[in-house]
Amino acid sequence: MTTQDLLDERYGRTRSPRRRIVGWSIVAVLALGATGFLGWTTVANSLGSVTATDTGFTVENDRSVSATFQITAPVGEPVACALEARDEEHGTVGWRVVEYPASDQHSRAFTEKIPTLSLATTGFVNACWVP
Repeated sequence: MTTQDLLDERYGRTRSPRRRIVGWSIVAVLALGATGFLGWTTVANSLGSVTATDTGFTVENDRSVSATFQITAPVGEPVACALEARDEEHGTVGWRVVEYPASDQHSRAFTEKIPTLSLATTGFVNACWVP
């Protein structure tokens, strides 16, 4: 052993294999923890979301349109939806917010009438949420 090696060993200037293993173990635990946290937040956010799918509409007359849609929401939570009617120039001619009580079903279908100011060419769900 050279004098430099003896001095390095004596004063702790070398890294032992144990220190390397402990360092990489800490890095691995932190990486696994971060991955688990991101996975859990993704699942938790999707469990509380509400989605709506338009399935049709019927123009009743120049003062109302019916929108048919299906919502998928968390079980046991009330849901509110904003319904919108538009004319042929894409202007909003009717708007209505409907609230549904909590249900034990995950998916439900509805048909709702939207009052309009003039003749509408479409009716649809703008957004749904858990109030």
